[in-house]
Parts: sequence; C-alpha cells; structure tokens
Amino acid sequence: MSAFARLAELVRTALAQLVACGELPAGLPVDAVTVEPPRDPAHGEAATNAALVLAKPAGRKPMELANALAARLAAFPEVAAARAAAPGFVNLDLVPDFWRAELRAALEAGRDYGRVDLGRGRPVNVEYCSANPTGPLHVGHGRGTVVGDALANLLAHMGYRVTREYYVNDAGAQIEALARSVHLRYREALGETIDPFPPGLYPGEYLVPIGRALAERYGARFQSAPESEWLELFGREAVAAMLARIKDDLAALGVHHDVFTSERALVEAGKVEEALAFMERKGLLYTGTLPPPKGKPVEDWEPVPQLLFKATAFGDDTDRPLKRSTGHWTYFAADIAYHLDKWRRGFDWMIDIWGADHAGYVKRMQAAVKAFSDGKASLDVRLCQLVNLLDGGKPLKMSKRAGRIVTLRDVVDEVGKDVFRFVMLTRKNDAPLDFDLVTVTEQSKDNPVFYVQYAHARICSVFRHAAEQGLPTETSDLVAAPLARLADPAELALLRALAGWPRCLEQAARHGEPHRIAFFLMDLAGLFHALWTKGKERPELRFLIAEDPALSCARLALLAAVRNVIAAGLGIIGVRPVEELG
Repeated sequence: MSAFARLAELVRTALAQLVACGELPAGLPVDAVTVEPPRDPAHGEAATNAALVLAKPAGRKPMELANALAARLAAFPEVAAARAAAPGFVNLDLVPDFWRAELRAALEAGRDYGRVDLGRGRPVNVEYCSANPTGPLHVGHGRGTVVGDALANLLAHMGYRVTREYYVNDAGAQIEALARSVHLRYREALGETIDPFPPGLYPGEYLVPIGRALAERYGARFQSAPESEWLELFGREAVAAMLARIKDDLAALGVHHDVFTSERALVEAGKVEEALAFMERKGLLYTGTLPPPKGKPVEDWEPVPQLLFKATAFGDDTDRPLKRSTGHWTYFAADIAYHLDKWRRGFDWMIDIWGADHAGYVKRMQAAVKAFSDGKASLDVRLCQLVNLLDGGKPLKMSKRAGRIVTLRDVVDEVGKDVFRFVMLTRKNDAPLDFDLVTVTEQSKDNPVFYVQYAHARICSVFRHAAEQGLPTETSDLVAAPLARLADPAELALLRALAGWPRCLEQAARHGEPHRIAFFLMDLAGLFHALWTKGKERPELRFLIAEDPALSCARLALLAAVRNVIAAGLGIIGVRPVEELG
C-alpha cells in the first residue's frame, strides 16, 4: 500500500471513530474522500477533502467537521500535526518515520514500486500514429506517436492488456493522388522530364526511389498507358513502399505496433456495408436532409436527401452523412466500420491519438461508438497540438504538398530517440510544444532529458564508488540500512517526492496522461541534484562518508530507490536509463 493510500486509510479510521462516538452519522458516502499532496507545500505534506465532501450529508459545517477530524488525526503516531484550513480541508504533516517506512517499501519492491494491477487484464486498444501513407513521417506525427506509445506502455505497466494499433488510410482520393505522383516519378525514371509538377499531387523527392523501382520492375509498360491500367497498381505499390519506410522510421523511434489495419481491406471485404446494415437494423440510420452549413447563404444551398446517422441522439451537434452524392461512402462511414471491427475484436475501451486538426471529428466518432455498442464501449480521443520545430530559435517550415519536409527520421537521427521521446512529453498533449534542435542537445539543466538521465548516471557513479569502498550496493542488502539516519531536510524532501511515485503512476494511468511521468521525473531529478550540490557545499551531506558506513548505507538506500524509480519511469516513456554520460 502506497503512502497516500495509507493516509487515506488513516482518514477513514478517523471518520469511523467520529461515527462511533456519535459525532457523525453512519453510512456516509466516502468514495469522494481523497488524500493528496497540497499544491502549496506551505500547507503541509498531505491534505484531505473529507470534511468538505461529507459536511452536507452529515449536516455539519465544513470547518466544524474539519476541526473534529483534525483532532482525531493528530492522535495517530504517523501524524506530526493536523490542522483545519478554510474552506474545510485538513492539512497534515507526517513524522519522518512515516516517509522512511515508505522508502523501505520502495526498496523491497524494486523497479515494481508503485506498480499495481489497476487494469486487471482489461483489454484496451491504443491506436496511434496512423499517418496517411502518402509521405514520410514528420515531427507532428512523432508527437502523437510518442504520446500513444508511452500511454500504451503505461497502461501495460499498470495491468491492462494493451494492443498497439496503426490504421492505414490506404483508400480514397489521397491514394489516387499518390499513385499519380508516383507515376510521374516512374516516367522520370524512364527519361521523361516532368516540369512543373502538377498541382494537387505530392512532389517530394521521397517518391523518386519508388518511381525508379517501378521502372526497373515494369519497364516502359505503363509509361503511356491509360490511367485505368496503372492507377490501382501504382497506388498499392506506393502504399506498400511508404508503409515500409514508416515502419522503419517508427523502429528508429523505438515504436512497434501489434496490428496494422488496412482501410482498403475493410472496404474490399464489405465491412462498411456490413457495419451500416448493422446500425440500420438498430434504427440508427435514416434518409433525410441536413440544414445549410453555418455562414453559407441559404440561396447557394440545396437540400439533398442523404443517408444519415442519428448522431445527435448520442451527444453530437448534428446528424452525420454516410454517403456522398457520388455514391461513395464518406470517411466517417469507413471509420464507423473500423471502430465496430475493434469492438467486435473484444475492445470495449478504445483510445485514439489524433492531431488537433481532427478536433471537430471527436464527437461524431464517440457518438458512433456509443450507438453501435449500446453504450457498452467507450472511445477516448487524445488530441495532440502542433510541434513548432526550431533551429536555434528560428522556425523550420514544413509542407508535404510543396515537397519541403523535415522528416521525423531526420530529427531522430540528429538528436537521438531518447531526446525526442522525452521532449515530446514535456508538455501536455493538448498544448503546443517548441522543439529546438539546438536546445534539446545541450548538456544543461535546461535540457530535461539530460537533467533526468544525468541524475541516473550520477547515482550509478555513487554506487561504483561505494563498491570500491566495500559498501553494500545490492538493494536487498540496503533494505536493512538504518534509515533513521536520513534526517536532513533535503534528504527528507527527496524521500517525500519519491513516495509520490505510486500516486503519479495511478493518476497518469487513470487519466491517460503519460506526460505526468516526465514531469515527475524532472521534479525528482531536481531534488536529487539539489542534494548532490548540498553535499559539495557541506561535506557531512556527502552520500559516502568513509568514517560513517552506516550513514553511507542509509543514503545509498535512498539513492537506490530513486534510481529504480527513474529507471522505471524512463522505461515507460521509452528512454534508456544510462549509467554514464559522455
């Protein structure tokens, strides 16, 4: 049981005492009672909202109940002080031994410290990256990929049965444009000059090797042939080549998906018709007309009967069309079929990682999942804002259509996957992020990944020196260290921060926010570096003191737990916990 879980038990015990003595009625709803670290450290080491949430059902004033609860909590040996604070919180300070006991628990658990079976094997599908196979991955794709991969790692760490999926958008107009673009490169490889490149196609140099490969395979067979003879073939060949490149780029980032699902395969297998027939049988579709688009003059619009999904019945702003005037299915229809396929594969919890430009698509997709599953399945969507790619503070512009691309692989090869992955999680996914190629490679405290990896490397160096001095370095030996010797405020601050790791893991998993892991590691590394600096200024605070092996062992025990947490956290993010920095 983690530190804050133990504190929650103390609060529940104190509430039971108040019930037993008649100060509170029995049967109060305690599910909303929490114990958390306060935002302002001046308010104590922990705080509970128990009096706030129970005052109304108990018929008491919040501060009156907070004072009564504080008096009960102050009597526990773990509590150094308990005080009520407006509007009804109870703030707690704990005795140092409370935190030392948590350190011993962390040592006994090793790298599994904080890991609980939160998911209990529940299957969850995390779909991420899913870039159209019309060009190489760029940095924007990289952000969603890292968020999705780290989230999948986090959920797997916490007991969920995770499937990592990539949805290949290999059908539709963009694939026809890709095929036409590749055909031009194919003709170039046969000696033609294509200048200028027609508008609306993909002029990037990345298609040149595909054109050459097709020229070698087919010769001049399709050079002057009508489009009907080569369009589908060249589309398939181009998609296969681009997908191979995408998979190679993902591998360089340390990303490997379990499943690649093809939109074209779903369409060709009749899954769209099957899905919509299923929804029609459930009474979810109708033929009707939609109101004119907002902001468009009514005289320019004509109502056209369409096949519509009753999206407004499930939380969307308007009903949604499923078939175009051409008779082709809309993208939304294909996406319904895809998500229905996921549900039928056993996933009642689906997580999609999308770019922020898809924000308007969220409600309709969630409505569809709710509708076809009768509310038994849920779709969570994480939107990732843009990445501003900088080079020494100057922006780098990207455009797939114009052929000006700074690819994800270019950036990963330049800065390394560890740097890229960590920096992508230094902001919440729905906040814009600046990625400066110069700043992220600096070896300074302003570079977060360096700062965290340096903390791990420094701890490893302490353990190498400890081994040279004949001190115990195995965690199993350090469990018995005299932890009462850890008494300096800086040591206790690091210890308290360490004890927050289980809560961080649980909160990150429950809310689907892997950036919390990166934030925690940066804070923990900062406290460690501060203690290291103190040891330089005050010799009695050095980690290894030759004349006091017992104190050295206690400090090694603290460092061992910190090292385990940093290694575990970096592992979830997908970053190596290095032992030395060059």
